[in-house]
Amino acid sequence: MTTKIVIGLDGTETGERAIGFAKDLAERIGTCELLVAYVIEWSPYTFQTPEENAQRHKRREEEIVLANERVVTPAVDALKAAGFNVTGIVRHGDVAETLNAITVENGGSQIVVGRASADGIKKRLFGSSTQNLVMHADVPVTVVK
Repeated sequence: MTTKIVIGLDGTETGERAIGFAKDLAERIGTCELLVAYVIEWSPYTFQTPEENAQRHKRREEEIVLANERVVTPAVDALKAAGFNVTGIVRHGDVAETLNAITVENGGSQIVVGRASADGIKKRLFGSSTQNLVMHADVPVTVVK
């Protein structure tokens, strides 16, 4: 059976550290598949005008293309060049919920993310995505500093 590790990227240097940790872990495990995931924070609870709703789908598709081009594809290409079995995925949604869903859907056994925190009032009201992921994930979560 192949172990699957999901790497949650956010486009920052913490994501690069998460990739490094996941590579080391995958090398130790042996037969391992990596899944690089990028979640574009999106709330279904935003209130928009009818004109904004008409453009929403187009904007979402453009965001997915940009995230793939700028974050996921370079990471996947680098991991493949290093000899890893890897795929990439980009989705919209709540970061913690969506990373967990991606992991469950793909039979992942662990999630690796870099530590990044929200600032100020947002963190006090909602917590960070990393905190929410650690508290609610269906599999172990490794947070890399």
